[in-house]
Amino acid sequence: MGRIVVISTGGTIASRWQGSGFAADADGREVMATAPLPEGVTVEVVDLFSVNSPRLTTAHQLTLLRTVHEVLADPGVDGVVVTHGTDTLEESAFLVDLHHDDPRTVVFTGAQLPMGTAGGDGPANLYDALLTAATTRGLGVLVAFAGRVHAARGTVKTQTVAHDAFADPSGEWVGKVGFGKVTVLRQPQRPEPLALPDLPQAPPRVDMVMHHVDADPLLFRAAVEAGARGVVLVATGAGNATPEFVEAVAEATARGVLVALTTRVPAGPVTEIYTQGGAVDLVAAGAVPTGTLRAGQARAAVLAALLASDDRGRREQVLRAVLGDTAAEAPRPLVDA
Repeated sequence: MGRIVVISTGGTIASRWQGSGFAADADGREVMATAPLPEGVTVEVVDLFSVNSPRLTTAHQLTLLRTVHEVLADPGVDGVVVTHGTDTLEESAFLVDLHHDDPRTVVFTGAQLPMGTAGGDGPANLYDALLTAATTRGLGVLVAFAGRVHAARGTVKTQTVAHDAFADPSGEWVGKVGFGKVTVLRQPQRPEPLALPDLPQAPPRVDMVMHHVDADPLLFRAAVEAGARGVVLVATGAGNATPEFVEAVAEATARGVLVALTTRVPAGPVTEIYTQGGAVDLVAAGAVPTGTLRAGQARAAVLAALLASDDRGRREQVLRAVLGDTAAEAPRPLVDA
């Protein structure tokens, strides 16, 4: 069915016991040796790096992004699979998807159990990812896990240790894998892909700050003072905080800091319903609502916008374009007179 390049980055799928816990240790060829190949698929391996995904940096992710583009520069390649740790897979997959301008499929996968574990899920996930990369087109970047295929956009890790670890809490699967076949159920909605960014000497700092009971904007302002060029405010409800946060957001955006507004609620859109520190006021202060994108992917969107342009106004335009339909305001609830 095709020639697939597997880019190995570490994670649980490449982890072995280290005496006190598991850590990424195996190279890509060792990982590939654990999984059967779909009939007709040939595989080449690129060992990019081998780390547990909580240790990934923006530099790692940009290197991965460029490597995917370099691999796809070869017209003889039919698809790409990225083996990746599950903790930050949602961020890397979305960042690659934002810059993916090719009909060939890129599929991220990983494992919840280390390699060699009885009943481990890595081999089956890798098989499904290879099959998906070899047999689908025009779907962008996908995540193959536990027999399901998800769009990169909106998909997050929803289970800490269960095999069925990924889902889009606000959307549906893209497809499913079974009996040696990938069934596509829907076409993901994707904005126009961004141009591949240059590798900056020092990637822009983008921080996340969460609102909670008794929260004040101390940490938000500390992020700005530490040099953050972007901040994701993880608010409550449909995107609500306090008047003090509104003031801090206004200060930050006046300094050219790109502020995105998401929520700690698992599903549903950020939308302008409430004032007195709610999303109505935060958006008026310059925060950009991220729709159904949650914190990690909202941060990836801000990062992509910062990398796309040095112009302050253009950055916000790029961020809004990247958010696409996910930033559309949901219908306001009816209020009794």
